[in-house]
Amino acid sequence: MSDALKNRLYQIIFKTETKQGRAYDIFLILSITLSTLLIIFESVDGLFYPYRNIFSFFEWFFVIIFSIEYILRLYVVKDSKGYAFSFYGLVDLFSILPAYISFFIPAARFLMVIRVFRLLRLFRVFKMMRYVEESGTLIRALRASRPKITVFLFTIIFIVIFTGALMYIVEGPQNGFNNIPESIYWAIVTVSTVGYGDISPQTPLGKLISSVLMIVAYGIIAVPTGIITSEMNNASKKAVKLATCPNCFSEDHVADAIYCNKCGNLL
Repeated sequence: MSDALKNRLYQIIFKTETKQGRAYDIFLILSITLSTLLIIFESVDGLFYPYRNIFSFFEWFFVIIFSIEYILRLYVVKDSKGYAFSFYGLVDLFSILPAYISFFIPAARFLMVIRVFRLLRLFRVFKMMRYVEESGTLIRALRASRPKITVFLFTIIFIVIFTGALMYIVEGPQNGFNNIPESIYWAIVTVSTVGYGDISPQTPLGKLISSVLMIVAYGIIAVPTGIITSEMNNASKKAVKLATCPNCFSEDHVADAIYCNKCGNLL
């Protein structure tokens, strides 16, 4: 394949400025949407068994299209390894891989529903830059919140383990707390305010502990919300340049960036 043709394919596959590139992306989005709906409807026995041949034909039709497209993407990019291990590269791979695994594990084909994540390209195709920018702000806020959220999660783990063990001692198997793991399950359900009701304390002391845990749970729910909100306020103050690095495909760049902040490539 000549360099001119390779560059032309790159413009069509990765860019949306040209008519051919935009038409290609719209076709791809429609294909992803239809193939995802196909997988969802295939799980309905009343629809699948009467039309199994039709389902099978279109399923492999889309698999072949996406397989060819994935190979072309790897071929036309400058750094095929970088693309293969990027977020979109992994999504593209895992959207077709279950189809081939289904030869050995038939149920694995339903994992192809992961290709719905490919619709994230819709934001770039239809120039919904405001939404892309906001998603970048959210990602940066989550990254900045990671140490605090980690400490918070470990604190929750300690609370549910201690409370679960305590309730096992107080309530015991006679009240449904058959062992410590089941008691920890009850503590998790309670502290998350889900409250399935399949296990509930019966003794006065158990009800008291349960009441305290439920009250504490309302305060616990507000903690991660406050952390992420604070970091989002900080992240939103930083301007972002919505440019994709052609080498590593990173999109998180400051407004005056000239080089990629991940690999150093010229933007």
